[in-house]
Amino acid sequence: MTTISLQGLNMLLESLEEGVLFLGKDRQVVAINQAALDVLGYKREELINSQCPSVFSGTECARACEQRGYCSLVEGIGHSLGLNISHDTSQSRQIRDIELQRADGSSLSLRMWAINLPASEPVARVAVVLKNRTLERELEEEVNERLHLGGLIGHSQPMQALYKHILRTAASVANVLIEGESGVGKELVARALHDNSDRAQGPYIRVHCAALAENLLESELFGHARGAFTGADSARAGRFEAADGGTLLLDEISEISPTIQVKLLRVLQEREIERLGENKSRKVDVRIIAATNRDLGAMVRAGQFREDLYYRLRVLPIKVPSLRERRDDIALLSDHLLGGMIQRYKRDEVQLSPAALQLLENYHWQGNVRELVNALEYALVQTSATTIEAHHFPPEIQLGVTTQPTIAAMPGESVPTELPRYYQRPSREDEKAAIERVLRETGGNKTATAKALQMSRTTLWKRLREYGLDQ
Repeated sequence: MTTISLQGLNMLLESLEEGVLFLGKDRQVVAINQAALDVLGYKREELINSQCPSVFSGTECARACEQRGYCSLVEGIGHSLGLNISHDTSQSRQIRDIELQRADGSSLSLRMWAINLPASEPVARVAVVLKNRTLERELEEEVNERLHLGGLIGHSQPMQALYKHILRTAASVANVLIEGESGVGKELVARALHDNSDRAQGPYIRVHCAALAENLLESELFGHARGAFTGADSARAGRFEAADGGTLLLDEISEISPTIQVKLLRVLQEREIERLGENKSRKVDVRIIAATNRDLGAMVRAGQFREDLYYRLRVLPIKVPSLRERRDDIALLSDHLLGGMIQRYKRDEVQLSPAALQLLENYHWQGNVRELVNALEYALVQTSATTIEAHHFPPEIQLGVTTQPTIAAMPGESVPTELPRYYQRPSREDEKAAIERVLRETGGNKTATAKALQMSRTTLWKRLREYGLDQ
């Protein structure tokens, strides 16, 4: 079997991003890379030939190692510093998280695991891998019990996880793809990424890709030279140049044409742009954040989006949860949103009744937070009192979908087939008020009223008779 020289070990070690210590048969450090030295805060000559337990003195890992007489991290894979040598990689890896005092007295959170080397290796028997989790732990503590991050509001588990993901991703310079349904707050996520990054002092530029035709979008992104097209009376910098040193959000990235896809791919590869009508390349330093409410992976498989561009954009993906996935946040969100609306409308304090809040928490929210904003504003306009009741909300919300589906019908009446899957009949008072309101809004048009209320015309006629509204 070919053996590895000490020189070969050092070359391998220095190419790794994670810290690695190689231990000899007596648990002494025989080689260590710069990443490990940086993490531990020692000089190389201070650690070479030191006993591994002394390097991690005072930790659970060191105590276990001293008790057993061999590296405790290799228990799950067999150990080569004694008997029971095994190289079965299918066996579970022993991972240990420790808190370590560095040489300068500062505290360090480390994740450690070991790789068992062949028993025939004359230089090293075990490789101990170190991952610095200090920043990760600080982020976890920072977002613990957090109610908001930038413009994002929420205290639920999905939002806590999202906050952590955003803060970790913000520390990187890689491209980000934000995915999520319409109205979940993808732009707020993009803004939070920028504001918590090293580029926070640089520009933040947003381009709505679906709002512009192909030729206009190309000029908007890359700029143009004077005379590049009719009406181009002067040269103009594009959004890439405007975002230099900062962040560029490409919203609704799924809507760009194949031509723009090719040009965008070149920018991501070369980090330079060419204005329309020019042959001159211009270097740009921009972090790209793309956002979409469509399944880009499915579009790639269908040949509607370039695969190479997809993977260039999706280096760090972020999935934003729907409002249905974080119903625990609806009360907090509603209170926050109502506060802003009250100030804007110069109203006295207004609150949701328990029934109104329950209605909101049970609704399906296909339009997510954006739909919630619209519903709250609608309800606020409908009442002059200090309490919003369930009947103040739009009819489609009063008669909408719920998390616990219950389909109700009048005696002797079957549920209409065109009702939504999770239709739940509200109280008689709320239903009558909703029907009256929609009748006024539609000028008495029964067909339009039935459609707005998501019920069949037959059902509407029965309700009109039942509530004495048929005249």
